[in-house]
Amino acid sequence: MRAQRHSSTDTARSRRRGLTLLEVMVVVVILGLLATAVVINVTGHLSRGKSQRVLMDLATLRDGVEFYKLEFETYPTSSEGLKALLTKTQNYPNGILSAVPKDPWGKPYLYQSPAGTRPYDILCLGRDGREGGEGEDADLSLDDLHGRDADEE
Repeated sequence: MRAQRHSSTDTARSRRRGLTLLEVMVVVVILGLLATAVVINVTGHLSRGKSQRVLMDLATLRDGVEFYKLEFETYPTSSEGLKALLTKTQNYPNGILSAVPKDPWGKPYLYQSPAGTRPYDILCLGRDGREGGEGEDADLSLDDLHGRDADEE
């Protein structure tokens, strides 16, 4: 048997097969930067999506309250709240709504009747569940929905 000889090119190739610590660290930093960019972009879309869902829920609840008014010739009282929309009648054997939705953060929508100069209002207090706030903590009400409806016309 012949003894294998290692040339200098074989040694250089065997050293180049693996990655150095510096190369691994550069790859990890680049992946971290990419992940950060993705998270920042996705978070903005999720926040806007939640606000859009609130506006759709407000429109559904507003329509439900208006159907309730047609059925009972009065709006639900504040004490009855949105649960009144679950009332079964001959015209609505499953209730006007089959379920009252919760906001995207799992909290109930607030119903007030009367509400200032209007017969009622429906509110979402945002992520924090408190009045006021900005971004996801901002309150949304039928005023926001009416403004959006006017923009679309």
